[in-house]
Amino acid sequence: MPFTQINSKMVEAQVVPGQRLFSQRGAMIAYRGEVAFTPDIAGGQGGVMGMIGRRVANEQVPLMTVEGQGSVMFGHGGHHVHVVQMTGDTLYVEADRLLAFDGTLQQGTMFMGQQGGVMGMVRGQVTGQGLFTTTLAGHGSVAVMAHGGVIELPITPQRPIHVDPQAYVAHRGDVRNKLSTALGWRDMVGRGSGEAFQLELSGHGVVYVQASEEKL
Repeated sequence: MPFTQINSKMVEAQVVPGQRLFSQRGAMIAYRGEVAFTPDIAGGQGGVMGMIGRRVANEQVPLMTVEGQGSVMFGHGGHHVHVVQMTGDTLYVEADRLLAFDGTLQQGTMFMGQQGGVMGMVRGQVTGQGLFTTTLAGHGSVAVMAHGGVIELPITPQRPIHVDPQAYVAHRGDVRNKLSTALGWRDMVGRGSGEAFQLELSGHGVVYVQASEEKL
């Protein structure tokens, strides 16, 4: 069930019988029709293991299940919303950036070291993501939140992308990432503050970058 962008900070989803979606608790703004909202205590499609994974990752963002027939409008905190259409690949994103997503998507967690070794773990500490991140895989729609809007940058083996870690929102595809230091890089060309790090992403996929270094 694709999301329709109402404006830069709100999306609308069509809810049909036999299908469900998940959203952050409290993200519902308005709805039409016969729609039911229930707390998701089973950890989404990840079940108990998904819930445990999020607890280990310190990603205890409360979700609600949305079912019935009608349409629902979502928004949260005045954040900008960007819709990602999944086509069988995997999206890597922090749980607190998820506004809403299709229930058809498989939910899980990933150890940061899997996509960058030790520097992947260091990256998690530098960006505030911790040692784990949330994954959504399959076909469906995901609405993510960001500060200042989002741009999509393609990643290819011939053209890796370097991103300010504080501006990183999410990525999808077969992507490797590593965090490297660049003395003076932030002071000279970066938007962030603090340590001089840059995030390099290579492989095949897309990275989503916000126009701000502010975290949610």
